[in-house]
Amino acid sequence: MTDTDRQKQPASRVSTTGRATTPRRRLRGTLGAGLGLLALAGSLVACSDGSAKTTAEATPSASASPSDSEGPKVTHTELANPTPTAQPTSLRQVTCQYRKDDTGAPSKFVGFPPSKLTRRVILAKQMIITTNQGEIVIDLATKDVPCAVNSLAFLASKNFYDNTKCHRLATVETVGLGMLQCGDPLATGDGKRKEDGTGGPGYLFDDENLGGMPLVRGTVGLAQNTEDANSNGSQFFISFSDENSQLTAAGGAFTMIGVVSKGMNVIDKIARGGIIPFNGDPTADVRGEGSNAPKKKVVIKDVTIV
Repeated sequence: MTDTDRQKQPASRVSTTGRATTPRRRLRGTLGAGLGLLALAGSLVACSDGSAKTTAEATPSASASPSDSEGPKVTHTELANPTPTAQPTSLRQVTCQYRKDDTGAPSKFVGFPPSKLTRRVILAKQMIITTNQGEIVIDLATKDVPCAVNSLAFLASKNFYDNTKCHRLATVETVGLGMLQCGDPLATGDGKRKEDGTGGPGYLFDDENLGGMPLVRGTVGLAQNTEDANSNGSQFFISFSDENSQLTAAGGAFTMIGVVSKGMNVIDKIARGGIIPFNGDPTADVRGEGSNAPKKKVVIKDVTIV
């Protein structure tokens, strides 16, 4: 089966207990028992036609190992194409709304993004993340997620992400999923600070591109709790396992911003390095009490939108 075929076939519904989460601002959720559920969610901003066509690199999952066969069993079924949402004839017609984050979450506020898209954002093709572990390039679905790209471009222009640490590494062996989560400006990324995963830019915005892109290896989305739709901020996650498709199969809805076109080897290297269990207890991540950090420290040096 090709990666393209696989992306068309999400997993069957997975039962969980407790509050479901995964790529999430940890303040907003905990992981379901036995699974690390990425917490992301949202509703389309009348900008998506489900036209993102880029596919991830066809390389084996970093978490693949003999033990994987003992993990959650996934039954692939055919998924109907998402219903397109009415889309502006031009991205120049898009108006984005960003509101103050009044949840009490810690933040690094550098202002609000503009409501109208600049020509630079409209033409944006890629998000380039330079880290101490290597460069990661994401092909952006700008047409489908203009307000998300607008926010990312604004934060990048303010050097918001510079010298921040990726605070969470979820692996199939520990939480049933495979993803690297970054974007908390205050995170220490050492597996000790309970507040890692709660920080943001001081503002929130609505979801886009729900159902327009499969949550499989190579896809990138915005992090939030599934319970808190339309509360995107600065955090994002990079998927390195097809196991993550079980999240959408179980009803999760996430703002997917693009697909990694270069640097999956960097993500794989980080994943193979293993985790630093939160305060020595890897199951704390499953319960949402803290984040298992990557043993190979990941420091973002620069983010550029081009």
